[in-house]
Amino acid sequence: MNIPVEIPGLDTMIPDVGEGRLVVVESGADAAKSFFVRRVALTAMRLEWPVTFVISRDRTELLGLLATEGGFAEPNGHLVIAEKESLRNLDEFTGRGGLVAVDSFSFLTLEMPAPDLARMLRHVREVCKQRGLTVLLGTDRGMLAPHAEAITAHMADGFLQFHTEEGPEGTVRFLRIPKWSGGKFVERNIYYDFDGERLAIDLRRRVL
Repeated sequence: MNIPVEIPGLDTMIPDVGEGRLVVVESGADAAKSFFVRRVALTAMRLEWPVTFVISRDRTELLGLLATEGGFAEPNGHLVIAEKESLRNLDEFTGRGGLVAVDSFSFLTLEMPAPDLARMLRHVREVCKQRGLTVLLGTDRGMLAPHAEAITAHMADGFLQFHTEEGPEGTVRFLRIPKWSGGKFVERNIYYDFDGERLAIDLRRRVL
């Protein structure tokens, strides 16, 4: 069973996050990336999937956001939260199955040499396929060396990028989906607005 993408407009292009897949969600400073990761996790919990969050920030902050956005105010049988300062592998978090969400993966692997990063992600892909595990990695653009970012994107089954640019009338926000499960991709920019509480997709075509 896959996890539906419950964001109107975006769900017409990527209707779900596939079971047994490794998906990378990347952004700059835009908090919409972490919102998307939480949105998928909340949907998974509603479907009674086991969800494990591996985070580089405070668990109290995460619990408050989950409570505001979806009503899950406390860890329970479906939700486990682990605070980490760094990662060498994800093996300790994969045994429950379901969804493993890591944010920020780039921060937690900042000191990892590129060959070790490649081996780690290759192993994660194998575990996903063998166990039907879904792994969602939130990454921060520019934090890792360019070759490490390229390795992370290359190893992912799906890659979603949040972008912000300054236009004539202010900040312009758009998504890119250079690859998705089954060889799919979206060849256009997907514009969106984000106010900290809601991700609104604008399907009208515009030119920067």
